[in-house]
Amino acid sequence: MARRQDPFDIEITPELIIRAYRAGIFPMSEDAEDEDLFWVSPEMRGIIPLDGFRLSTSLRKAIRKSGFTVKVDTDFEAIIDGCAQPDQGRETTWINRTIRNVYGELFQRGVAHTVEVWDGAELVGGLYGLAIGGAFFGESMFHRRTNASKMAMAHLVERLNAGGFVLLDTQFVTDHLASLGGVEIPRSDYEERLAAALLVNGDWNAWDQAAT
Repeated sequence: MARRQDPFDIEITPELIIRAYRAGIFPMSEDAEDEDLFWVSPEMRGIIPLDGFRLSTSLRKAIRKSGFTVKVDTDFEAIIDGCAQPDQGRETTWINRTIRNVYGELFQRGVAHTVEVWDGAELVGGLYGLAIGGAFFGESMFHRRTNASKMAMAHLVERLNAGGFVLLDTQFVTDHLASLGGVEIPRSDYEERLAAALLVNGDWNAWDQAAT
């Protein structure tokens, strides 16, 4: 089970969110209509080892043939809208207005980032999260076309490896993430990895420079 603290009345600022992630905790809400947040620190933390990401040969071929293109950091609002939409088995979302506002500010500051998958002019999948030090904290992902979210994750892993990142935090592990190499580790192990990652200066833009 996750260690959880009751909703708090203090002002939620970008600085507070960054401090929380650096301490190994993250905020959530009960649903989109509840403006309160609570802190979460899972006893078992989800990560994807950056040297253990798995994408089958057949899936790589399917992605290449899809005609989809990947962009980063061009449309935060569209990405968070996609992540907030109800999905199969989920009637509501934990992405409330408070989260939208504060992560929007973090995006403007270059701390929050998006990976977007486009089919022409249509956004068909993607993800967002925070880059702090040598850690990337994945927040949420979605897809509207088959394999779109896997394509986003594949690009994210390549970008993080190119930029010298050492930790990809997924918070929890779903079946979808497990199929891509996601694993659970104890909180104490995660905290050690996080402390080491925060000493690293990851470069989110290194992949773009190498591609030019």
